[in-house]
Amino acid sequence: MKALGRTEPVFLILTALIDEPRHGYGIVQEVRRITDGRVDLRIGTLYGALERLTGDGLIAKHRDEVEAGRLRRYYRLTDAGAAVLAAEANRMAADAAVALARLKKFMPPGRDVGPDTMGGTV
Repeated sequence: MKALGRTEPVFLILTALIDEPRHGYGIVQEVRRITDGRVDLRIGTLYGALERLTGDGLIAKHRDEVEAGRLRRYYRLTDAGAAVLAAEANRMAADAAVALARLKKFMPPGRDVGPDTMGGTV
C-alpha cells in the first residue's frame, strides 16, 4: 500500500472526495468548509496534486461536464485512496495523541490541554 506522508493539502483533497465526486472548484470549497476557512487551496497546488493523485491511483476521473461553456472535470476517491487516507488519518491521530499526552505533563496542574487553552487550534 502506498503511504500518503505528503502535504496537508493532499490529505484534505482526499478527505474532500470521501462523500461525493467533485470538480476542482468544488474541492476548493469543500476544503475551505471542512477546515473552517483555515485552508484555502491555490489552483496550482490543487491541479498539481490532482494530477499526482490520479497518477498514483488514489483518485480517478469520474466525469466531465460543460457548464456555462466551461469544462468541469469531476474526480472521485478510489478504494486505494480511501485505504491510504484511512492509514494516514490513523497515523496523524496517533501522533496527535502522543503530543496531547506530553502536553498534559507540561501544562500546570488544573490547566486543560485543548484549542482554547493553547492559543490556537489543534
